[in-house]
Amino acid sequence: MHGWAAASPLPSSPLGQYSFIRMTSVPIELPDHPGSRHLGDLNRGEVTWRVFLETRGGDQPARGRIHFVSNQAGTTRSTGWIFVEPNDQELIRRFHEFSAVELWKLLESLG
Repeated sequence: MHGWAAASPLPSSPLGQYSFIRMTSVPIELPDHPGSRHLGDLNRGEVTWRVFLETRGGDQPARGRIHFVSNQAGTTRSTGWIFVEPNDQELIRRFHEFSAVELWKLLESLG
């Protein structure tokens, strides 16, 4: 086993498996929130939320918040400025540390 822990799948919910699909193409912006970038899609069953990270340009330290945009009825849920990092690169790195389950829990806390 080379010392690696066996990876366990994300837990299921009544709606299906959790997943977060990271974007590999050029991210799009969220029109209502300048400075936000589409970083991926959060999926569970038939439900999909587009996930955007908004940053405040020029602030030191860099600040960021997450916007979730539903594929149903155009619902948007947003966090406060929950990320505070030395620069934008660290902000994005910190965002990518969140798992799909953590993003779902964050989204559900905004409901």
